[in-house]
Amino acid sequence: MRKRILPLLFLAWFTITIDAASIRDNPLAPVKRDHPRDTLKSFMDAMEAYREGVEKQDEELMAFLDKAVDCLDLSEVADITRVQEGREAAKLLKEVIDRLVKVDYARVPDDPNYGVWRFPKSEIKIYPKPDGEEKGEYFFTPRTVAKANQYYELIKTRPYIKGTGGGAHYKVSFVEEYIPAWAMETFASVAYWQWIGLFASILLGLVMKSVARLIGSLVMRMTSKTASKWDDVIVESLVSPVALFIASCVWFGSIYILRFEDLFQVVLITLVKATFFIAVTWMAYRCADVLAKFLEHKAQQTKTKLDDQIVKLITRSLKIAVVIFGALLGIQNMGVEVFSLLAGLGIGGLAVALAAKDTLANFFGSIMIMIDRPFQIGDWVIVKGQEGTVEDVGFRSTKIRTFYNSLIAVPNSEVAISPIDNMGRRQYRRVKTYVGITYDTPPVKIEAFLEGIKNIIKANQFTRKDYFHVVFNEFGSSSLDIMLYFFLKVPNWNEELVQRQNIFLEIVNLAHDLGIDFAFPTQSLHIETFPEKQPVRQPHRTDQDEMAAGALAYGPKGSKAQPYGSGMHTPPHKDPDLSADTRSGGDGE
Repeated sequence: MRKRILPLLFLAWFTITIDAASIRDNPLAPVKRDHPRDTLKSFMDAMEAYREGVEKQDEELMAFLDKAVDCLDLSEVADITRVQEGREAAKLLKEVIDRLVKVDYARVPDDPNYGVWRFPKSEIKIYPKPDGEEKGEYFFTPRTVAKANQYYELIKTRPYIKGTGGGAHYKVSFVEEYIPAWAMETFASVAYWQWIGLFASILLGLVMKSVARLIGSLVMRMTSKTASKWDDVIVESLVSPVALFIASCVWFGSIYILRFEDLFQVVLITLVKATFFIAVTWMAYRCADVLAKFLEHKAQQTKTKLDDQIVKLITRSLKIAVVIFGALLGIQNMGVEVFSLLAGLGIGGLAVALAAKDTLANFFGSIMIMIDRPFQIGDWVIVKGQEGTVEDVGFRSTKIRTFYNSLIAVPNSEVAISPIDNMGRRQYRRVKTYVGITYDTPPVKIEAFLEGIKNIIKANQFTRKDYFHVVFNEFGSSSLDIMLYFFLKVPNWNEELVQRQNIFLEIVNLAHDLGIDFAFPTQSLHIETFPEKQPVRQPHRTDQDEMAAGALAYGPKGSKAQPYGSGMHTPPHKDPDLSADTRSGGDGE
């Protein structure tokens, strides 16, 4: 029997020696946790390497502490303190084990299906993890990790067992070493010294916040003396969030120093983490706001207004992305698997897509408006029967200020597919009107009136000279109608109204100078006879020869024929002073 046992013990010792050497020779080798023996040995070998590293101040060996931490189940430890608490628990467990017994690995089970294994003479347990990516691998239980400090307090006065590594060079914190006995008593499961430290840390964080604001105000005084205004904007925007960020860092450090435990620790860490991520998101949002102001300043220096729309869309998107990403990152770091939750939303993705189809259609509509550029901010447009000035292009809708001063929001999805009449993009603004003069106006005066109106249009600097018409156009029911058709080259509607007014006033003055009366709707009552009065109507002429000669006088080469007028008025399209385009006849209406 002894002959069989001795070779087995030698083989076990030899394997342990080889593994101990290999863990140092290959620091990147994965931690073995296939059964209780693997886990315990991986933990102890890593801690021995760490202890040696502390003695020699070898950072490479000291890094093996994290290999030991990989043998602990830290699933119940808050994310924000997981690394620190894991390292401290590993040191404490090494201190406890070396004071309990010298480890005999041959007595530790190497069966992958063994189940929970209890370390001799202790409550230290190693168990197979029940779920997750490491399901079935063996770890020190979460309870063992949580009670490591209590185990150490109960056994710290004992000497190390002969033949062990002699602990992990663990030292108690400065606070615990010097606090008085009365401060160790508890209230609501929290020691008095921790309560005092908590209030002191809150006060310190607020003081640091005020100090940061004071430093910020001093920096603002310095930047106000520089030529650029952007350093002032940056400092002013970041002072408040940076102050909150510094305060949250102070509070986080105090939680680690004060060594809170259990639910109280979780609550404090959650509050501090929320404050921390609010500060970070706030800083990012303020930076996006500064960037938005800078881009808007650059856009205002350009002639086109399209970049103003693009800047607004980009900055809004950036701010929304900052808030959403900051919120998701904060929730994720509080232990909620946000990204797994978002991935799980694929099950209801169809319902979400159907519910958000109008929102997505409007968003893509806004992108098409940016690309196609049918209008700019300030343009006078007619969209889907709505007429007014474009005030804003947002994610969902385009806002139009009507001439009644009401504000209409037209969904971008409809704007993108609707005909858009952009009155603001007109190069010329057409004016078409009729001037009615009385029927008793002689032809000579009519021609003089036409020539005068033509000269008025020629003299106005805002009229289009290559295409306009002034023509006796129609016999109205109560007037001789002169059609006035011309274009104004003006930047906006205000200037259009002013120049129309100027031209019309000159036409009125011209009519007064020529003795021409404007007609208005009238009805004439003719009475055939009055007592002792001559008839109003002229008697009908019956001399056919004389009438034929009179009609012939207006024919070709007739004595009264004036097919081109009296020569007093030259139509605009034949005027040699105007452009060739006008003389060619134009395009019609």
